[in-house]
Amino acid sequence: MKNKILIGVFVFITGISSAFANGNEEVNDKIVKTFQKEFAGAQNVQWVTTREFVKATFTLNEQVVYAYYSPAGNLLGVTRNIVSGQLPINLLTDLKKNYSDYWITDLFEMAANSENVYYVTLESGDHKVVLKSNGANGWEVFKKERKQTV
Repeated sequence: MKNKILIGVFVFITGISSAFANGNEEVNDKIVKTFQKEFAGAQNVQWVTTREFVKATFTLNEQVVYAYYSPAGNLLGVTRNIVSGQLPINLLTDLKKNYSDYWITDLFEMAANSENVYYVTLESGDHKVVLKSNGANGWEVFKKERKQTV
């Protein structure tokens, strides 16, 4: 249950973190040291501090990666945007089979607690659906909404 809550929090904070960020605060030395140990070779590191977490945005192996830390300095999880071809084959096949009328607008992988979870946002002309991987075997609906017409 704790993992599901943590995963849900990541999905929402990824999109809104900059709205609540306070760029004037310094990053805790413990977080910086942990980060440097975990992500040796990271480049272009940018930090965002909120009350709930600290987010490091950086480049590693030519890929933009996001690491989330608790204020105490514990690594909460890591996310990265991916392309559909990087999904496990079962997940990609399931998307093509069951969501062929939709297009992908966002896709990312999240690693937390030794588990990788994938989130995909799909859109059609009138719907938007966010799916969360259920292991490597399939998807579950995380969020679904009807698009507003103008």
